[in-house]
Amino acid sequence: MSSLEFSSFYQLTMVRFRLFLREPEAIFWIFIFPILLAVGLGIAFRNRPADVLPVGATTTQLTQALAADKGLTAKALDEATGTRELATGQIVLLAIQHADGVAYKYDDTNPDARTARLLSDRAVQASAGRKDAVQAGNELVHEAGARYIDFAVPGLLGLNLMGSAMWGLGFSIVEARQKKLLKRLVASPMPKWQYLASFLVSRLAMLIIEVGFFLGFAKVAFGVPFRGSLWQLCLLCLMTSLAFSALGLLTSSRAKTTEAVSGLMNLVMLPMWILSGVFFSASRFPAVIQPVVKALPLTAAIEAMRGNMLQGTGLQLMVPQVLVLLAWFVVPFAVSLRIFRWR
Repeated sequence: MSSLEFSSFYQLTMVRFRLFLREPEAIFWIFIFPILLAVGLGIAFRNRPADVLPVGATTTQLTQALAADKGLTAKALDEATGTRELATGQIVLLAIQHADGVAYKYDDTNPDARTARLLSDRAVQASAGRKDAVQAGNELVHEAGARYIDFAVPGLLGLNLMGSAMWGLGFSIVEARQKKLLKRLVASPMPKWQYLASFLVSRLAMLIIEVGFFLGFAKVAFGVPFRGSLWQLCLLCLMTSLAFSALGLLTSSRAKTTEAVSGLMNLVMLPMWILSGVFFSASRFPAVIQPVVKALPLTAAIEAMRGNMLQGTGLQLMVPQVLVLLAWFVVPFAVSLRIFRWR
């Protein structure tokens, strides 16, 4: 590479940084927004003691039996009143005393109601003198890695890498095309690949700050574990950013307006927002669409980062995810070089 080529490539890369620093909105969405989202999810889905479930009973004796269980709070109700409170959500279960036993009225699609059914029957049977055939005890474990915030942080990291790479590159290129800046660049001796590569290099430099800032906050604020190799985690973040940077280049290769590129990027990202398991496991989707889910770059990135952070899984066990990320980098970037429009 000649000194002229190096100089143009360097200047193009520095332009990316200067334009980014002039946009406080971009700084907010890349650095502040994922932290605010992590704080909200961490508070909303924090681990808490078991809820005390409200139930009703039709006799005083039955009410006393239910109230003896620490997981229940019981009140005496006649059947009509209890049914009405059950329908309005004031109680989750109504125990009805009959001559030949007890009937439990509850909604079996409600997880709290199913738990109340188990606790209520245990309390009723214990009050009738039933004893456990096997003595059982509890060994409580409260360890980082099993909480919802631990599950969510790799998903939020992947989501942030996708958004910052695609929006950052796509809008910048289309804006330059709208302002006729690309026409001036194409008249210069600068190779096309240098212009596109400058976006990738600037993204990699920002990646260090972006990832370090977010993961550092997650560690300090929530104690999110890092059980795997840190250099492998950094490599996964790098591959993720490259894959989505290439997708950002591809979606903006021919778009002429910001409205057009916005629609294209939303079309590309929407399936991943829904299917890739950012906030819940992707395994919840039917088996028939699992091949599609697994082929998405965000799914591969999140699965790999969760495996590294929460389970300490090495790269040698993440070959499918790594290959998916590599494919989503190589193919879109190669296509972008061929179809990129300078006017």
